[in-house]
Amino acid sequence: MGRFDRYMLSQLMVLFGFFSLVLVLIYWINRAVSLFDQLIADGQSATVFLEFTALSLPSVMRLALPLAAFASAVYVTNRMTTESELTVVQATGYSPFRLARPVMYFGLIVAVMMSALMHFLVPLSSARLVEREAEIAQNITARFLTEGRFLEPVNGVTFYIRDITPEGELRDVFLSDIRDADEQMTYTAAQAFLVRQDGATQLVMIDGMIQILRTADQRLFRTSFDDFAFNISSLMAEPRTGRRRETVIPTWELLNPTQALQDETNRSAAQLLATAHDRFSQSLLGAVAALLGFSALMVGSYSRFGVWRQIIFAIVLIIIVKAVETSGLRTARSDPELWFVAYLQCFVGFVMIWFLLFWASRPYLFKRRIPEGSAP
Repeated sequence: MGRFDRYMLSQLMVLFGFFSLVLVLIYWINRAVSLFDQLIADGQSATVFLEFTALSLPSVMRLALPLAAFASAVYVTNRMTTESELTVVQATGYSPFRLARPVMYFGLIVAVMMSALMHFLVPLSSARLVEREAEIAQNITARFLTEGRFLEPVNGVTFYIRDITPEGELRDVFLSDIRDADEQMTYTAAQAFLVRQDGATQLVMIDGMIQILRTADQRLFRTSFDDFAFNISSLMAEPRTGRRRETVIPTWELLNPTQALQDETNRSAAQLLATAHDRFSQSLLGAVAALLGFSALMVGSYSRFGVWRQIIFAIVLIIIVKAVETSGLRTARSDPELWFVAYLQCFVGFVMIWFLLFWASRPYLFKRRIPEGSAP
C-alpha cells in the first residue's frame, strides 16, 4: 500500500470511528428510551434494562455503520478537495480510479465488520434477546408483584398489594375485575400467596371478602371466605411458543430452507432465502456507500463555493440505492428462484460508482466541444 493510500485510509478510519460513535449513540439512545418505558414500567430492574440495551447494540450498529462509512467518505473527500490535496495528487498522474483505491480498502474493512455483524453478532444477540423476553414474560414477580402500586395487567383488572414479606407473603391484597359488564367483582384479603400448580398460577387469598355488583339492578352481594383461589394465569403474558424468528437463525440454515424450518418460522422458502442473501448484500452495503460518497464528490469542476452540489448529489444517489434495496428484497421474497435480486442494490451501486469515476476521469464527457477553427 502506497504512502498516499495509507494516509487517506487513516483519515477515513478516524472519521469512520467518530461518525460510527455518534450514530450508534443516537440510535442506541432512541432504542434505550423505548426499552426504559417498557421494562421499568413493568417493574424490571436497572440490570435487566442494561442487559436489553446491550443486546440491542449489534442491531443498532448494523444500521449505523453503512451511514458512518458514507459520511466519513464524503467528509474526507470534501476536506481533501477543499485543501487541494486531491488536486496535487491528480497532478502527479493519479486517475480517479487510482484515487479510489484507499476508499476501496476502507470499504472492504467496513464490509468485513458488517459481515461479522450480519452473520454472527446480530443473530446471536437476537436469539439471546428472545430468550430473555420469554423469561421476563413468565416472571410473575417482576411483572405482577409490585408493592404499593395499583397495577392494571389487562384491561378491566386492577391489582394492589400493600406489602410483600421476604417469605413471599402478600399482605392487604385488592383485586378488582370489571371485565364482565353484567357482574363486577372485587376481592380483598388480609393475606395471599402465589401457588404454581399444573402450569397455572393461583393467587390463594386468606381471610378475605368478595363483593359482586350486579349492574342490571345495582345490587351488591358480599361473601366472606377463609381461603379462596383465583387463577391469575390469564393476567400474565402468554408464554412464547418454540418457534424461532428468521432473525435468529444462522445464515447457513437459511440458505437451505427445509420444510421443517418453514413450518417453524411460518415463512416461505423464498422469504428465508431472501433473508439469507440480504445479509450478504447488507455486508457489501458499507463498501458501496463509501465508494459512492467518494465517487460523487469527484465529479464536477472546481468551484469556490465548495462541493455542496456534489454532496447533495451523493445523498440522492444513496437514497436511490436504498429504494432499489427495498424493491429488490420484495421481489426476492416472492420467488425462491429470484434470490439474486437481493443483490440488486449492490449491483446498481457499483454501476453508479464505475460511471462516476469514468465521468471524473473525462471531465468534458458531457460538455459541448467547440469545433476547431471556430471563433473562441
